[in-house]
Amino acid sequence: MTAIDKVHEIARAVKQAGGRAMLVGGCVRDTLLGIPVKDFDLEIYGLHADKLQKILQNICETDAVGMSFGVLKVKHFDIDIALPRKENKSGSGHRGFIVEVTPELDFAAAAGRRDFTINAIMQDALTGEIIDPWHGMDDLKKRILRHVSPAFTEDPLRVLRGMQFIARFKLTADPGTVELCSTLSQDELPAERLASEWEKLLLKGVRISDGLNFLKACRWVKFYPALAALTDCPQDPRWHPEGSVWNHTLKVTDAAAGMRDDSPDDLVLMLAALCHDFGKPACTVIQSDGRITSCGHDTFLEPAEKFITSIWQRKDLPEKVLPLISHHMHPWQLIENHASDKAFRKLALQTGNPQLLAKVAEADVRGIDSSQENCERQLKNIELFRQRCCELAIADSAPRPLIYGRHLIERGLRPGKNFKPLLDACFEAQLSGKFDDLTGALHYLDNILCEK
Repeated sequence: MTAIDKVHEIARAVKQAGGRAMLVGGCVRDTLLGIPVKDFDLEIYGLHADKLQKILQNICETDAVGMSFGVLKVKHFDIDIALPRKENKSGSGHRGFIVEVTPELDFAAAAGRRDFTINAIMQDALTGEIIDPWHGMDDLKKRILRHVSPAFTEDPLRVLRGMQFIARFKLTADPGTVELCSTLSQDELPAERLASEWEKLLLKGVRISDGLNFLKACRWVKFYPALAALTDCPQDPRWHPEGSVWNHTLKVTDAAAGMRDDSPDDLVLMLAALCHDFGKPACTVIQSDGRITSCGHDTFLEPAEKFITSIWQRKDLPEKVLPLISHHMHPWQLIENHASDKAFRKLALQTGNPQLLAKVAEADVRGIDSSQENCERQLKNIELFRQRCCELAIADSAPRPLIYGRHLIERGLRPGKNFKPLLDACFEAQLSGKFDDLTGALHYLDNILCEK
């Protein structure tokens, strides 16, 4: 049984008991946009919690952990079931609400607690009838993002939700919504809530640039100093006719979004694209002749690291993203400089994934608003870089040593401080291409030991 089959089964049982099951929120919005729906939110009208739970006992397993807020989760299916409720702000933070479950609440009042009109559309789970008290369908057709009511301000996270919705669905924000968002602050929002919305922007956004420009229009870039610093950071127009580093970054993130492949590395790719020039504001200098330079911006990683760690509590993200930033120009530079195989292998060792690095480099070049000859040359060189990495079998991983301590023990050596120099020498020789399989590696090791 699919999730929608289970939805219909629940809706039929609810109707038989005298209630009405309405699909609400994102599943209705996405259906109207023709986007496949994987998870469903049901709101049950006309039944109290105890009666609803008795009905559901014969249909599905539920997790009642959120029942005090009128919410049940259906086990084994991506279905959430809620009762209509009123929410009144009672304190600071995202938990500072008094929730009153009210099964008899009318549709308009129930939908009035939602964030945007496009998320306040309801659909009868059995008949398909649309209930749209806040005119969300009109806004959806016009691709307008508009807040539902003044209660919008009770949860500042809605600004970031607006950011990712705009990027995902190609929306334009209503000026009144932008102004309302500009009065809010993210200071009391926990990092895990920020991370969820940023991931939706970066992993699902079609036009990341629109989401970031919305953040700028709402004056929320001030909460992200590394982003704010890009807005007025100039670039030499000969190489960056698109203008500021902000303009360039918008184009780079849009280009990178087109390279996502639903892999676990997508977030790493998008963060590297977003943060690749965070070092420029601190490194940019306007020379006496008017030239603008930013020497060393690729290795000044502190702003990128602070940005990432302020949102994500994951040690692996900076470990994977920062090397891509510090080497983001190397794919085309290695080809241009006729670099040795050893240089390619060392780059693979430093970044862990040359093909991912190539995506970042390509997005960077495609983020230049120019058809200049040097851009075409760099793109061709990046493709040659990919080919070379494939030939060297380092396309998506760093080279691993062929010689380990066990090989030294097999030759009668006792573990000790002499192991590391021998292992380092063998690995350096491997990177230099002196051997490429275990047989050659052992032969090289035996020669070293004979010389000693």
